Amino acid sequence: MGRAFEFRKARKMKRWSAMSKAFTRIGKDIVMAVKEGGPDPDTNSRLRAVIQNAKAVNMPKDNIERAIKRASDKSLGDYKEVIFEGYAPHGIAVLVETATDNNTRTVANVRSYFNKCDGSLGTSGSVVFMFDHTCNFRIPAEGIDPEELELELIDFGAEEVFVDDDGILIYAPFESFGAIQSELESRGIEILSSGFERIPQVTKTLTPEEAEDVEKLLEKLEEDDDVQNVYHTMEESTD
Repeated sequence: MGRAFEFRKARKMKRWSAMSKAFTRIGKDIVMAVKEGGPDPDTNSRLRAVIQNAKAVNMPKDNIERAIKRASDKSLGDYKEVIFEGYAPHGIAVLVETATDNNTRTVANVRSYFNKCDGSLGTSGSVVFMFDHTCNFRIPAEGIDPEELELELIDFGAEEVFVDDDGILIYAPFESFGAIQSELESRGIEILSSGFERIPQVTKTLTPEEAEDVEKLLEKLEEDDDVQNVYHTMEESTD
């Protein structure tokens, strides 16, 4: 198994664990997708992907339709995607993806979290190069040979295909998202969920006490409503 498998295994129980937080994040994703490509999922591939993800976390259909309708309102403010980079204690690099309608508020909040937890907020480009930007797709495992699928999707950018409890996972570079999405749809393969992740190229193992220092910062960041995802270079337990 490769790095994507280990990364997925370590993070799967942590990401989007709170249902209300998941709905908030998807709501913002819907707004950004509609503002970018319109309210029709048949012609908006980004919105189509977000709706798949909403269904994957059991977001009610009414909530999805209501969010699309709200996002179509021209008077509704847009969200801007902003990335923050910095270091947690003990030299752990941290990358924070946010979606905000008030950048001044988000900058102030993120900076305060780093300061209060003995970390340091860095400049643009200071840690992003330490992470590989990837895309991923989850599809049903029934009736599909993952090894054969991997060989067939290599031409579309797929780098790693593996099976876990959630189905078949496909990982590829960020730039390959559109090509793989189109190929899966053209084959009639159901996409259960899809998204983007940043996989650390190198990780650092800490003592339990040191890891606790880092977790304090990560928890503050993940609790913020403007924060979509938090990535770091600390070695995570897979227990």
